[in-house]
Amino acid sequence: MSNHGFLYRRWQFLARRHPSAVLLAAQLLSLLLYPVFDGRHSGRALFGAFGVLFPLLAVWVVSRSPAVKWVAWLVAAPAIAASVFSILLASDTLMIVSSTLESALYFYAASGLIRYMLSDHIVSADELFAAGATFTLLVWAFAFAYLVCQMVDPGSFVNMLDPATNRPWIELLFLSATNLSATGLGDVVPVTPMARVLVMLEQFAGVGYLALVVSRLIGLTLGRARDAK
Repeated sequence: MSNHGFLYRRWQFLARRHPSAVLLAAQLLSLLLYPVFDGRHSGRALFGAFGVLFPLLAVWVVSRSPAVKWVAWLVAAPAIAASVFSILLASDTLMIVSSTLESALYFYAASGLIRYMLSDHIVSADELFAAGATFTLLVWAFAFAYLVCQMVDPGSFVNMLDPATNRPWIELLFLSATNLSATGLGDVVPVTPMARVLVMLEQFAGVGYLALVVSRLIGLTLGRARDAK
């Protein structure tokens, strides 16, 4: 067997066994690509490509969790269609629709992964990947919620150094990541009631995720190491 064939089979094995790792890797890769294409004409096309890829990966992850797969497809299919046509037609209305559906899909996928991680008392490697993927799913879900909020109510978020009317996607994603992780750098500030409510909801979600999921995984891992002695 050639090296390419071996690597392909190895990739298939890892993808089937750890779908959460594939989703996590794709989202982290997108973080590296956004700064490269930000502000360019190809940046919007890249944003649309991720709008197709991430929902498909989210459905794939849902299919491996206790969540209902057809519900994920019911949200993902129109989200992908709206995302593609919003790019082709440069339609803000379709962008609002696609962003709303993607946010709902990522919340649903995150809930499925949380149920998966809480379903037993054994911490597997895939559950550790699922913990990371759940965090990124929540980050993306709230970032899309911020995007919808900003498009419906312009001026919802401001940057203290450059208080433009609307914040670019990477700033909303940055706000979501710092908010969910409780870092709270404060570069991007919510200034409207709707935006502040969304930020508070994400803060509650971040604290709950750490208290419910991460602390449980750490406790089970430490308990398993103690029992093995």
